[in-house]
Amino acid sequence: MSSEQRTHGAPTTPDARTTLVIGGTGKTGRRVAERLTARGLPVRIGSRSAQPAFQWESPATWDAALDGVGAVYLTYYPDLGFPGAAETVGAFARTAVERGVRRLVLLSGRGEEGARRSEDAVRASGADLTVVRSSWFAQNFDEGMFVDSVRAGEIALPVGDSVEPFVDVEDIADVAVAALTDDRHIGRTYELSGPRLLSLTEVAAELTRAVGREVRYIPVTRDDFRAVLEGAGMPLDFLELIDLMTGGRNAHVVHGVEEALGRPARDFSAYARDAAARGTWKE
Repeated sequence: MSSEQRTHGAPTTPDARTTLVIGGTGKTGRRVAERLTARGLPVRIGSRSAQPAFQWESPATWDAALDGVGAVYLTYYPDLGFPGAAETVGAFARTAVERGVRRLVLLSGRGEEGARRSEDAVRASGADLTVVRSSWFAQNFDEGMFVDSVRAGEIALPVGDSVEPFVDVEDIADVAVAALTDDRHIGRTYELSGPRLLSLTEVAAELTRAVGREVRYIPVTRDDFRAVLEGAGMPLDFLELIDLMTGGRNAHVVHGVEEALGRPARDFSAYARDAAARGTWKE
């Protein structure tokens, strides 16, 4: 019987050993760490600035980060589908299991064929694995690469009229923490999205209502966006994530949030209102 087919009974007591949260200062990792800490569970942040430091490109840092760890929330930057990611995360997962880690929760991407190779590499480690496949983050508009665009009132992307069910990172964190602390989620793959499809024109309208001033979506060419990435020193592989949206592979709502948590996913409008109330987009 494969791990995808295993079932488990009642929730178990969370492992008292430390949970390593890789990317623990990022969008999802920070929230996962906060939730675990609020439950009184020990957490170690995996990042360049942490002590001990963790660096994906430096396997020599992995052992110290894994010392005394029982579970790992595993995120990979820049993306699991990028070249070399599967080999790196697979090697890390094997190291983690060798060091006594029992449970891994992997943040992956919906519709990304390249990310599937990374999932398989982590699964081959033999750990108790939960895979969380996410749509585009709603928080990309207030904590990510588009926050300045929203402040300026113009979001320029080469996606035309494509639609995406943007997912709230708060939902991702809730699912990840459930998977880290409850054996019923072992072997499961959850695909997460928001409750409805939105075009960038509709996203701009939602942000306009939340912010109280106009935010416009401006369609641009792929070459224009490539120049933006080059100017910002960002990997051109991000173009593949744009292609994922325009290709329509994720142009449908999925229900992983409800499957994992027993409640509906959070709507984009609620996210936008909360972000605006925090003053995120004040000029």
